[in-house]
Amino acid sequence: MLIDIHGDIWTDVAVKRSLGEKDIIKRYHLERFNKGGMVGGTFIVWIDPPYDERPKERFIEIIKHMCQELWENKDIIKVIYNVEDFYKAVGERKLAVLLGMEGLSPLGEDLEGIYTLYQLGFRQISLTWNEENAFATGARGDKDRGLTDLGKEAIRIMEDLGIILDVSHANDRSFWDIYKFATKPIIASHSNARALCPAPRNLADKQIKAIGESGGLVGINAFNEFIHVDRDKRNVNYLINHIEHIVELIGIDHVAFGFDFFEYLEEDTSQTFIEDPYRGTPGIEDISRAPNLIKKLKERGFSEEDIEKISYRNFLRLMNRILK
Repeated sequence: MLIDIHGDIWTDVAVKRSLGEKDIIKRYHLERFNKGGMVGGTFIVWIDPPYDERPKERFIEIIKHMCQELWENKDIIKVIYNVEDFYKAVGERKLAVLLGMEGLSPLGEDLEGIYTLYQLGFRQISLTWNEENAFATGARGDKDRGLTDLGKEAIRIMEDLGIILDVSHANDRSFWDIYKFATKPIIASHSNARALCPAPRNLADKQIKAIGESGGLVGINAFNEFIHVDRDKRNVNYLINHIEHIVELIGIDHVAFGFDFFEYLEEDTSQTFIEDPYRGTPGIEDISRAPNLIKKLKERGFSEEDIEKISYRNFLRLMNRILK
């Protein structure tokens, strides 16, 4: 049983449904999920380039397609709001889907829009993607710009409502501002260790330790460019090196899977943030190959209990602590 705490599934749903297709998850994703042992995860609304130039309008488009997909596929999907919902979904043999938001650019400066997101069912939110917005600064923003006063108010509202705060994509200044201001556990849903691969989107050891100290989680990212600078070493074995490194820093209880698979994205979108055409990471090309990762973790000495914690128990424990 596995939970992937970061997947841009709603982007694919929006793209395909806008072309007249239906049942996108059932037709294009469900078989892979089943092969990978994935019973649920956080499905993210992300403002995909080039639509990031009109984030509010794109958000409305994605939400429209998302809601249609959910309504027409109630037989395979259950939106969850807490751990009890998760186990109900598993018992009904449905995907347990937590709704997530990657970046608050669609809100502009509308702080109260967070209440709307909550009422729509969103329970995991990051303040930024790579951009600078009214709340914080992303990985490609001004390195000297961090969390804004509006961002501090956003965190206060999210903690009051019971929303998981995600710091993946925040630049270093925003990360530390968020860490200092937040009073509840924070997660980096899809980031690796910068000590092993110096990508700006990865986390420095001090940041990893800070997340652990907060009681939060680091979600391991399968994206090849976040695994190693050497293209020949961007594979499942070196991905496990990141898991071992993070476990050594903060313990097995603070690691999860946030694979960030996006093999289904349009090339004009993915080319805005990657170096080479995306072909997946050898050994963990998509979620269907998760059993191969599990097998190799066992070969590295991870116990069944360790793997269960990383696969789903750690995230469920975090949900219990934060979600209301």
